[in-house]
Amino acid sequence: MEGVVINNVALNEAMTMLKKTSRTFYIPISYLELGLREAVASAYLCMRAIDEIEDHHELSNELKIELLRGIYETFKSQDDRMGVPQAHIVLSPYRTVLPDVTMQLDEWAALCPPTAAPIVYRYTAKMSLHMADWVQHGWNIHTEEDLDKYTYSVAGMVGEMLSELWLWYDGTQSDLTKAIAFGRGLQAVNILRNREEDLKRGVDFYPDGWGFKEMQQYTRRNLQTADSYVADLKHGPALKFCKIPLALAHATVNLISAGGSKLTRDAVLKIVNRVTG
Repeated sequence: MEGVVINNVALNEAMTMLKKTSRTFYIPISYLELGLREAVASAYLCMRAIDEIEDHHELSNELKIELLRGIYETFKSQDDRMGVPQAHIVLSPYRTVLPDVTMQLDEWAALCPPTAAPIVYRYTAKMSLHMADWVQHGWNIHTEEDLDKYTYSVAGMVGEMLSELWLWYDGTQSDLTKAIAFGRGLQAVNILRNREEDLKRGVDFYPDGWGFKEMQQYTRRNLQTADSYVADLKHGPALKFCKIPLALAHATVNLISAGGSKLTRDAVLKIVNRVTG
């Protein structure tokens, strides 16, 4: 890892936004060493920014596609250069309806250390394009293969990207196929947890004929592969990071299976303390 310059103001603002948008990832990111912390925070917030477009309740599907493809073009043009994407050109006409995390996309991109930026920009571009395609086709999921494609598009590739960032930071090697299952398993937990909310907005991520039992089995299968991914990691920041969301995912599936829905703050802290020692 070279070329890392710490910008404490930008990092603090990013961590504040992370805390607002996801405690699941705020906690493990806050444990990371400087340099890697900026890279992963940048990556997560860039992807959260575009996720907010895909899930937006007020935007038309046509506008979602336009914005996501515009972000794709913006990031694609920068993934092999040292410049920072200018997503505000695409987003600024809609600043009154888009959330802050989306409108600050350029800031999150700029936070990334220059030598890691090509990784983060490439995956942000790729995810934007995939999301635009899913919006265009109405999130049609009929088979397990369709579900695999969707969970790859919005989360499996996050696992891939993280594996590239571990390698960038300290040479940590990891299994990319298992990394996809790591991301896919975390997303499947969200699908289980947000079932009613998704149906209300007209989106059904369950393959034809699937109920809770089948989706739970799918989730646990991917989390089992994710366990193997984490077990293979050498001691270091990658292992420390991955153990936390994975433990929270297992606990959430167990809670949902028992009739609950969301881990309490106390439960989260107990799990974090257990896995971090």
